[in-house]
Amino acid sequence: MASKQSDAVTEHWRRSTEAMVNGEQLDSEAWGNLTAEPRGVDYIEVDAGGIPAMWAVPKGAATDRVIFSIHGGGFVSGSMYSHRKLFGHLAKAVGARALIIDYRLAPQHIHPAPVEDATTAYRWLLDQGIKPRHIAFAGDSSGGGLAITTQLLAQEQGLPLPAATMAISPWVDMEVTGETYESNRETDAFFYKEVVQALVRTFLADSGSPRDPLANPLYADLTGLGPLYIQAGGHETLVDDARMLDEHARKFGVDVRIDIVPEMQHTFHMAAGRAPEADDAIRRFAEWARPKLGLPHGSIRA
Repeated sequence: MASKQSDAVTEHWRRSTEAMVNGEQLDSEAWGNLTAEPRGVDYIEVDAGGIPAMWAVPKGAATDRVIFSIHGGGFVSGSMYSHRKLFGHLAKAVGARALIIDYRLAPQHIHPAPVEDATTAYRWLLDQGIKPRHIAFAGDSSGGGLAITTQLLAQEQGLPLPAATMAISPWVDMEVTGETYESNRETDAFFYKEVVQALVRTFLADSGSPRDPLANPLYADLTGLGPLYIQAGGHETLVDDARMLDEHARKFGVDVRIDIVPEMQHTFHMAAGRAPEADDAIRRFAEWARPKLGLPHGSIRA
């Protein structure tokens, strides 16, 4: 049974649904209210090659290992501020710094602006002398998709790829074909098929194809990508996106692990520091990622 603490994520998405129905502005920064402040983590804003970004620096973290972190928000909302605590928890559990990036948002900036910005920031990180084998990508929802497509664009530009990728409830299917849009319609609190279709229209506008590999990695050649760990909630409509990404990546020889956590909502990890399901998921991410980055076992305690 889902914990009482995890209910806060469900309530967040329900309030978002009510706001949308009433024509009210969605407060994406409220996501941060779901997450407890991780102790012993400092935040430093930085210009990452012209892209706004923020370092999350856990006390005692390895300075030469980095979680390159991409926030979600359907390409229309979210920021490094709304997600700083989530990625702070992940960085602390891994024992590395996190670089949390912002990117241009729709409707003012449509595809391919987000993937271009993320790739620019990744290039900047490499230019700081961080070795690609010491970098892991992480992203939630649209950021989970960007964690894949950024590597595709980086590969096109001749950049080396990171050691690993952690995808939280990744949104990747711009054709919105998953069967769980119907089977989980009664359990998901916000991401109804028509909502996601509207997000696709805003993101791609009239000029983008839902089959563009830099928007929809299900149409991409994923050869050469490092190990991929996907986590999603069993109650979310986007759970088939996670499964399709898993299946597609395996076709290209990618080492994939996938966990579907029962009764959890989309990006349930936002309850980190409060809900045991979120904390356990981050712990599993960290235990998986540390050896990929050449780090010893054990998270930072503060």
